[in-house]
Parts: sequence; C-alpha cells; structure tokens
Amino acid sequence: MPDEIDVLYFAWLRQRVGSGREAVTPPPEVATVGALIDWLRLQSPGHAEALANARIVRAAVNHEFASLETAVKPGDEVAFFPPVTGG
Repeated sequence: MPDEIDVLYFAWLRQRVGSGREAVTPPPEVATVGALIDWLRLQSPGHAEALANARIVRAAVNHEFASLETAVKPGDEVAFFPPVTGG
C-alpha cells in the first residue's frame, strides 16, 4: 500500500518484536526515524522492549544508514538492527 512504511527487524530486534517485517501506517506527524521508533514502541510490549533504547538501535531508510532525525514517509523501507561489532 502506498501510505504504508515497510519496517524490517534484524537479529534480537526481530525476536523481541516477533516478526522480521511488518507494514505500518503511522499517523502523519510521524515524520522521522526517531518519531517512528517512538510510535512503534506503543504498538506492543515486544516493540517497546526491542526499541527501548533508540540510541543503540541502528536504522537504514531505503538502504541508506539513517539517524534519528532522518525523514521517513509512506512508501519507505525502514530497517532496524542492533549495533555491529567486529574484531
């Protein structure tokens, strides 16, 4: 649907939310990644747990790394994943 945002969850975020992908239709005032996270937290206890600390969750909008201030709009794909560590 054109007014939906496709949200992807990876790793432990997927486990806590209970799904790897969902299409959501947030209200029009949800216009940034940070606002989307805030809205998603209200959708279920799993969302609230997965997105409790937005500062450690990484995001990408349409396959580009994004900050909490990055704009989102209907038709976008937003992916959330935990921080990646390496050695």
